[in-house]
Amino acid sequence: MDEVSAFLIQYGWIVLFSVVFAEQIGLPLPAIPVLLAAGALAGAGKMNLAFAVLLSVVACLSGDVVWYELGRHRGRQALNLLCRIALEPDSCVRRTENFFTRHGTRALILAKFIPGLSTLAPALAGLFGIGHKRFLLYNGLGAALWTLAFILPGYVFSSQLEAIASHEARVGTFLLVALGIGLLAYIVYKFVHRQRVLRELRIARITADELKDLMDNRQEVFVVDLRGELDREADPYTIPGALRMTAEELEQRYHEIPRHRDVILFCACPNEATAAKMALMLRRKGITNVRPLAGGIDAWREREFPLEATARQAEPERVRAL
Repeated sequence: MDEVSAFLIQYGWIVLFSVVFAEQIGLPLPAIPVLLAAGALAGAGKMNLAFAVLLSVVACLSGDVVWYELGRHRGRQALNLLCRIALEPDSCVRRTENFFTRHGTRALILAKFIPGLSTLAPALAGLFGIGHKRFLLYNGLGAALWTLAFILPGYVFSSQLEAIASHEARVGTFLLVALGIGLLAYIVYKFVHRQRVLRELRIARITADELKDLMDNRQEVFVVDLRGELDREADPYTIPGALRMTAEELEQRYHEIPRHRDVILFCACPNEATAAKMALMLRRKGITNVRPLAGGIDAWREREFPLEATARQAEPERVRAL
């Protein structure tokens, strides 16, 4: 804390804005220690509390607006970019979509306090067409609450934090090394696990052309659309005859999947990660003739193969709800 505080005293507002902005756009820079340090400095009379709060909120909103606009204008490309830098790309979009389904627009407030969802939520808000005013209202409220949640404790416990910082100066090197090794080990584990899962399914994938040939030759194929509710609302088309079933539903209803037919799973996430994960799950259940669709629904659409329209509303009811 003492090093962060000294850095803030020297560079002040630039550091606070830059670190908060960087975290919100997805860079691995922790903003919480900086917010705590800013609050402690304000408590010691070395920084203006109100301006620090305002600056953090503006930085937070600035980063979120970048992803919101990318979500509006680039759609799935923005989400794919975010998931490619995530540790768990197989679940990042699905978790956030489910969060939106449960909480509606209020998810923009709550997501600020959940690692992994904070950066993704603004992009999904743009993708699903949440209006600018509503986005700024709810996301701004979330940014303010998130900022206050960490600046105010620093302000209130300024003297205690200073004492802790003094103690950490003596044992800080050991703790930082231990935490660094632990974090590095976690990242390596997640990366290796991700690559192993994708490698296991890569050789078993089916291409859009191969699936189309099977369907044209009237082969018995069982196609499952794994996209979530909000994802389908944003893109209300699917492969003809596909059964719509979310990944969560498939985990509960896997017994409905035929064991003696070719089963094809597809989603809209990077590297067909959700489809790959569900294919592994079905194989563990004894359903062996299962393959993910390479490239998902986007690959099918790029080949200009036929699509089947599904019912669509102007905006998902749960997202409209206040």
